Amino acid sequence: MSASDKIKAAAEELAGKAKEAVGNVTDNDKLVAEGKADQVKGKARGTVEDVKDDFKN
Repeated sequence: MSASDKIKAAAEELAGKAKEAVGNVTDNDKLVAEGKADQVKGKARGTVEDVKDDFKN
């Protein structure tokens, strides 16, 4: 996985966690759901890049 892809995946997960936390504090279910979705996308992006790396090696 390239460094920029790792950063993008981690940033997406972190942003999702932040959204979820803000949603929990403000009792905003939509924001909580968006945060969880962003976390899943970040994890998926990381997994895809890991699989790419495995095929390269």
